Amino acid sequence: MGVSTLAFVGCTGGAGTTRLTVETAATLARGGRSVAVVDAAFGTQGLATYVDGRLDADVTAVAVGDVPVDDALFKWDIDADGRVALCPAHAPFERLARAKSAESAQRLEQALEELAGRFDHVLLDVPPIASNQAVAAATTAQRRALVLPASQRGSDLLPRQQGRLRDIGAPASAVIATRVHRDTDESVEDAAHTVPHIEPDAHRPLVTVSDTDVAPTVAAMTEDLLDVDLGLTFEDDSLFSR
Repeated sequence: MGVSTLAFVGCTGGAGTTRLTVETAATLARGGRSVAVVDAAFGTQGLATYVDGRLDADVTAVAVGDVPVDDALFKWDIDADGRVALCPAHAPFERLARAKSAESAQRLEQALEELAGRFDHVLLDVPPIASNQAVAAATTAQRRALVLPASQRGSDLLPRQQGRLRDIGAPASAVIATRVHRDTDESVEDAAHTVPHIEPDAHRPLVTVSDTDVAPTVAAMTEDLLDVDLGLTFEDDSLFSR
């Protein structure tokens, strides 16, 4: 079955960590896997944009002990044989503040362990390591992938986040470069995988659309990071795969 829990840790805001996390989840679902995606980026709350309808409960409500984790799971209806459940952050400031406490981080860890026992894989959308919930998510995961944009700023911030992960006893397993344009020479020397730039208005998830570089690239990355063979086939190998 491979690795069950993987944290995508952003090196900076705007790295595309949330988008990469959900595209990875959709790729796993295309391979017939069940996946839970949990938002530990309480400040930006990007995963909530993938949920249609009213959000009566969220991951912060789980963290403060108001609801069980099942109440904060929302089915993501995509074209795939498997299934994806999203656990977004969508909270008023008062609960957001309470959810960042050390006690709440412990509840988050417990919820993640519960999900790992019920889903084939749990993917965590984690902001740069600077908060209790980010530490809880990173240390609970079996593996961590640092996500940075293919830019000078991304490369400059990479050592800081690598150091913080080592400081909490949860070193990065890989570095993923995002927002790579085919017609440029952007590169990140330490990147195990590079992912093509995804336009903000692109279909969500893009990996279910044929004739894109994203699907084969994310599939190769997913299989490598999680030690799985999804059995997915593509007409052409992506020039971005490494």
